[in-house]
Amino acid sequence: MAETPSKMNTLGFKAPGFKLFDTVSGQNRSLQELKSPRATVIMFICNHCPFVKHVNSELVRVAGDYMPQGVSFIAISSNDADKYPEDGPDKMKLYAERLGYPFPYLYDETQEVAKAYDAACTPDFFVFDGSMKCVYRGQLDDSRPSNNMPVDGKDLRNALDSVLAGKPVDPVQKPSIGCNIKWKL
Repeated sequence: MAETPSKMNTLGFKAPGFKLFDTVSGQNRSLQELKSPRATVIMFICNHCPFVKHVNSELVRVAGDYMPQGVSFIAISSNDADKYPEDGPDKMKLYAERLGYPFPYLYDETQEVAKAYDAACTPDFFVFDGSMKCVYRGQLDDSRPSNNMPVDGKDLRNALDSVLAGKPVDPVQKPSIGCNIKWKL
């Protein structure tokens, strides 16, 4: 498995809008309708990546802890489903239901959304404040499939706690590490 880091773009950019197919509800959903006035987490994930599989339970826990506080979570898969059929919309729905994702799992078929966010890997996390400015991008925590560190969501949780408390998010942020997004040629 190739390890690819997040690009760690400059903080403060506005979240690019989108309208994508939600594999769970079967409807097209937009950022405008899914965002929160408090904080919005956009996660680029997929089904087959061992780095995502490693953190899936914690993604569900973090969402379960913060959604009641008004935080919106949006998962997006942008992988080429022709070359990676496990990441196709039909499998995404089954995967989300089996894992109990409490958030929409959107399919970025054209890969335009991943490009707009400059997402590089799965998982790749972006946190936006109530005005939809990026205040965090990078890793969930220090855990990786092979390093025996606990999967606790510490970095993402710290960012969300700061946003919810109206405090600045620590600008020292670590890139996520994961599988590269499987781009179409």
